[in-house]
Amino acid sequence: QVQLVESGGGLVQAGGSLRLSCAASGRTFSSYAMGWFRQAPGKEREFVAAISWSGGSTHYADSVKARFTIAKDNAKNTVFLQMNSLKPEDTAVYYCAARQDNSGSYYLQTRSYDHWGQGTQVTVSS
Repeated sequence: QVQLVESGGGLVQAGGSLRLSCAASGRTFSSYAMGWFRQAPGKEREFVAAISWSGGSTHYADSVKARFTIAKDNAKNTVFLQMNSLKPEDTAVYYCAARQDNSGSYYLQTRSYDHWGQGTQVTVSS
């Protein structure tokens, strides 16, 4: 079992940057594939970025590619989402998710993940 706690959200102007963190409890974090998702008001939760257990494989939604970077620090039980060149349309609650998996794969669907954090609000002003 793993518990996830996101932090790092806030209010930023368009073009600015934020770094989200997701701290995980549990001794087997290194065997978890991780993902970041977001949900804007009135919209469904959508995929943002994913990373394999080792950090060796990553994948991004087209809307954030080249602006966002996901990274996993197994020694610190933390996954990060560096967000640059933020746009107003990036405004949402951001969630991290975990799936115990050491196959080397990453996952894009919400249903693939077993554990979720409580979310952190990101607001980008124009």
